[in-house]
Amino acid sequence: MSNVGLIIEERSRDIGDFLVGRLIPFRKKRMIGPFIFIDHMGPTKLGPNKYMDVNQHPHIGLSTLTFMLEGELMHEDSLGTKQLIKPGSVNWMTAGSGVSHTERTPKSLRNGKEFTAHGYQIWVALPKEYEETVPSFHHISGEDLPKWEEQGASFTLVAGEGYGRKSPVPTFSPLFMVELKNNEAYILDVLGKLKGEIGICIVEGSIKACNELISKGNILVSKVVDVCKIELQSNSHILLFGGEPFERDCHIYWNFVSSSKERIEKAKNAWKEKTFPMMESDSTYVPLPSL
Repeated sequence: MSNVGLIIEERSRDIGDFLVGRLIPFRKKRMIGPFIFIDHMGPTKLGPNKYMDVNQHPHIGLSTLTFMLEGELMHEDSLGTKQLIKPGSVNWMTAGSGVSHTERTPKSLRNGKEFTAHGYQIWVALPKEYEETVPSFHHISGEDLPKWEEQGASFTLVAGEGYGRKSPVPTFSPLFMVELKNNEAYILDVLGKLKGEIGICIVEGSIKACNELISKGNILVSKVVDVCKIELQSNSHILLFGGEPFERDCHIYWNFVSSSKERIEKAKNAWKEKTFPMMESDSTYVPLPSL
């Protein structure tokens, strides 16, 4: 383990025509605050015959956070939602007791031209008392997210609370996700500005902590709760995320998260028997894997 904390390297995996980089869960760190799953999508060139098409699949016990940096995705779900997400905006779907959805390249980009797709698919575990909450969906425009600058660095509060601000994303537990971009070298000190466990996802550039340089494609996890001081090298782009850790175990199987293994078994059976909430408008179906 590094002196600066745990460094998690991105591990690539293939989901058909699209490569994603898995950051968490990781065997030495299953969660960071309530964040239980982070996939890095791209950056990759898509079109004219290669697109992102994630067919209908289920979730329970979590909220999904989709955050695009380049390109667009069309989200549809069993609630009847149909929502395009563009760079800088947030799609926040709370699965709760159960929801199924798809995410696909929209028709507007299936025009024979090449484009770049780049973003993050994130799962936030729900507190035990909200695991069976009624499913819901919220789209928050990037224009409605808190933005500010400090010493030449640009900040966006994507979700949760931090820096004395609150995002309009309707979260269920104390957490934060902050996007930060800088042109010149910048010293980041979050003492008193963020609460809980802290993860740093390096999108572009590099950061220096304890005289060690860590480059893009890694997540750095602070050893000390509430405290993190690092130096961003010039032209860097990072995501800060985390929050108050749960005092209970979270079980994860495929797309299901729960404090109860029995609840996961129930969800697995419902999906296999097709009694799970389904999208009537979409006949695609991702079968339950053998994990």
